[in-house]
Amino acid sequence: MKIDQIRKDAFAMPVHNPSYPRPPFRFLNREYFIISYETAVDALRAVVPEPLTVASPIVHYEFIRMPDSSGFGDYTESGRVISVKDETGATGSYTHAMYLDDEGPIAGGREIWGFPKKLASPRLHVDGNDTLLGTVDYGTQRIATGTMGYKYEPLDLEVERKKLADTPNYLLKVIPHVDGSARVCELVRFFLRDVTVLGARGGPAALELRPHALAPVADLPVRKIIGPASHRESHTRHRGSGLRLPRRGAGAQACRKSVSTL
Repeated sequence: MKIDQIRKDAFAMPVHNPSYPRPPFRFLNREYFIISYETAVDALRAVVPEPLTVASPIVHYEFIRMPDSSGFGDYTESGRVISVKDETGATGSYTHAMYLDDEGPIAGGREIWGFPKKLASPRLHVDGNDTLLGTVDYGTQRIATGTMGYKYEPLDLEVERKKLADTPNYLLKVIPHVDGSARVCELVRFFLRDVTVLGARGGPAALELRPHALAPVADLPVRKIIGPASHRESHTRHRGSGLRLPRRGAGAQACRKSVSTL
């Protein structure tokens, strides 16, 4: 392989057969089940990276069915999103942890945007006749269980659409170098585009999070359920933008933009 050809064609790993195509990605008929709950503010401050700050003690725990995702396929994921503010005081969402069952979006999510994704076994379905049930198993252990009365209360579709389309999303992207330092260490911001909400419902809900050494969902404990939402939507995810992290002292030098060596 010639160096010029590598520079031209290199995109992702494995070089000759990447695990995913180039963005953008179109997600159709995604089913969200989100339970918003109140947690300990100190626990949030310990995981939210500067220059973002904690906007409220609210965490959004998500279970998501992804039946039709271009380049990624049919899969299910789950995770936690924290309400934050940026340096201007604008409200956004910081994705703290995600668990899913498909290698393509795990690799692509990590490498392109910096999604904090790990392999697990999430599931979202109707249990019995009247309960929306979301679960996550890490290995053989159940770490999360969410339930909601199925389609109890209609929600305003435009309000839900604007929440998805107008809110900036933040990720902390870290890619290691061969010497063990951080080759890439940056804050990434992205928006959901072409958002269409096909349905949205609320209802009574409950959430149980269990401790696990490798999937510490219970580290942001449930203090109070604020409210659930279940909606079906479609959107496009384009490339994001990288934001430099503030440098403070010698230890911060490890956080830097990636540099091409070819």
